[in-house]
Formats: sequence, structure tokens, C-alpha cells
Amino acid sequence: MTYQPRPIDTSAISLPPDLEALTERLAESTHDIWAVQRTAQGWTWGPARDDAHKKHPDLIPYADLPESEKQYDRNTAVQTLKAIIALGYRIVKP
Repeated sequence: MTYQPRPIDTSAISLPPDLEALTERLAESTHDIWAVQRTAQGWTWGPARDDAHKKHPDLIPYADLPESEKQYDRNTAVQTLKAIIALGYRIVKP
């Protein structure tokens, strides 16, 4: 059996500019959730990733991450928001 990922098609979805702040907040939360999971598994900060000793250089606040790592989390947030819209939901701030 070969796994074939089938994400929700979001190619026709454009996010409105007013969701930019939400995207960044969700990206930060995504990083924090990852960090909580890692620390619960016994991982700590280290200057380089070391699976044997459970060290990871990204166990730092989101604001301190390199831009490339922030972009990874932003992409997750953007694709999640696009999927919500593609599935027919609306995102409305009260």
C-alpha cells in the first residue's frame, strides 16, 4: 500500500488581507503547540538537532525563530484557513 496525500484543494482560494494578523497568530500557536509536545517528550533546546539526546534548536519563542521556520508555520496556518473556506465555512471576527 502506497500512501498518497490528498489535501483539500485550496488552489482557488485567496485569503483576504484582513486575515494576515490571524495567520501570524495561528503560526505562532502552531509553533507553541509543537514546542509543548516536544518538551513533554523530554526534548530541550540545543544548538543543533540531536535526536539521540532530544535537543532541538527551534525550542525557542516564535519571535526568535529564523524566518524560514516562521514561514513553515505560516504555511500551515494559511493552508488551514484556506481549507476552512474551501469547505464552505466563513471566518468572521465578532
